[in-house]
Amino acid sequence: MKRKFVTNLILLLFLNILIKPFYIFGIDRTVQNIVGDHNFGLYFALFNFSVILNILLDLGITNYNNRNIAQHNFLLSKHLSNIVGLKFVLAFFYALVCIVVALIIGYDKVQFHLLYFLIFNQFLISFTLYLRSNISALHFFRTDSLISVLDRSLMIVICGVLLYTNILKGSFSIEWFVYAQTIAYVVTAIITFLIVLTKSGKIFVRFDLKFFLVFLKKSYPYAILIFLMSFYNRIDSVLIERLLPDPVGKEQAGIYAQAFRLLDAFSMFGVLFAGLLLPIFAKMIKVKENVGSMVQLSYSLIIVPAIIIAFSSLFYDVEIMQVLYESNSNESARILSILMFGLLGIMTTYIFGTLLTANGSLKQLNIMASFGMALNIILNLIFIPKFMAFGSAYASLITQFATAIAQAIIAVSIFKLNINWKYISRIISFVIIVVAIGYLSRYISNWFYGFVAMIGAGIVVALLIKLINLKNLYNIIIYNR
Repeated sequence: MKRKFVTNLILLLFLNILIKPFYIFGIDRTVQNIVGDHNFGLYFALFNFSVILNILLDLGITNYNNRNIAQHNFLLSKHLSNIVGLKFVLAFFYALVCIVVALIIGYDKVQFHLLYFLIFNQFLISFTLYLRSNISALHFFRTDSLISVLDRSLMIVICGVLLYTNILKGSFSIEWFVYAQTIAYVVTAIITFLIVLTKSGKIFVRFDLKFFLVFLKKSYPYAILIFLMSFYNRIDSVLIERLLPDPVGKEQAGIYAQAFRLLDAFSMFGVLFAGLLLPIFAKMIKVKENVGSMVQLSYSLIIVPAIIIAFSSLFYDVEIMQVLYESNSNESARILSILMFGLLGIMTTYIFGTLLTANGSLKQLNIMASFGMALNIILNLIFIPKFMAFGSAYASLITQFATAIAQAIIAVSIFKLNINWKYISRIISFVIIVVAIGYLSRYISNWFYGFVAMIGAGIVVALLIKLINLKNLYNIIIYNR
């Protein structure tokens, strides 16, 4: 299992490092610079609104299906026929709820135009993720890795043409960005469906109410968990845009989006880890294999870069944002330095939360997530009116750390994991050394060289104190240990 995890993780990281940073900084960032913080803030708030309610499209189906098919491969064909039908029913329900809620909170005509496309895009994303859950559950990780970057690759091509040629005659708007997403998601969904079809054989879409009810009864705890976690991860920009008067609210949401883009970009690597680990943890738990060493291996691989990124963002926040953005960069830099520390909590969640999900410990996770949602809303309601986007960043940071610590404690308790104090002391020592490196790097006259030096030195230190053990990784890959 370790060899399968490491080898496929290398491929997955390679493809995503190759494609997604180019999309985020070459396309997504460029779009914001062209359309402005006000227009992008409008889109960003609407996008997060559609993501929060996205759970109505899935109701926990994807996570439950991944765990279930990983343990019972023979159910693929039967479940696929029924679940495809269920996904279409849920799509109609999701669209209806989104429109009703949007009417209640007072979105205008322009916002509704964008929202219609974003609703459709969320359906395509959800449908593709469900299909991919079958591919990863069957342990076809290489195929899943290629699909994971397909939509972004298409977006790079489409938006590259729109942004860097004169095809629109200089009239690029946020609407074109959303239209390009729709095209990319449609193509990705079709290709993914055809791949799954080759694994399952012929399927006949069924609308079996009895199956729907039985399956949803099993998956709804996953739905509650995803909704609660999506809520406290995505509600910030919606609250900023709604709680602050126009046009301040939209502009502040746009400024928040500048910093959040980087957090979201690095958080994607946690999503990749979770996607690989969920079926692996599920199978290990089924055969009663000890998960302790896999937890430590995966946590080391994810927390070391998270620590380096978080602290380098603190020391070089202004320089990073001034390079990336044309307006409000100093204000968004302050937000970046706060948000990026939340990455430590997010990455911890992706390891311990995935382990608990694979174990089916949904009751404990849902209690934790309910606490996280309540905490985040209360903090945002207090901080946003006083500190605007800056206050929302602190609300996010506190919530991420609180929920991550809770999940780690729950996992240690349920799995009786031995607390490796030597390992923990190495992490603490690593943090102290990275901070010292950060201070020293500021003496380098060119900030970019200092930034690169800080990252490079951090990696070297992690190898020297064996937080990441290259020899062990080599043995896992070569000798299947």
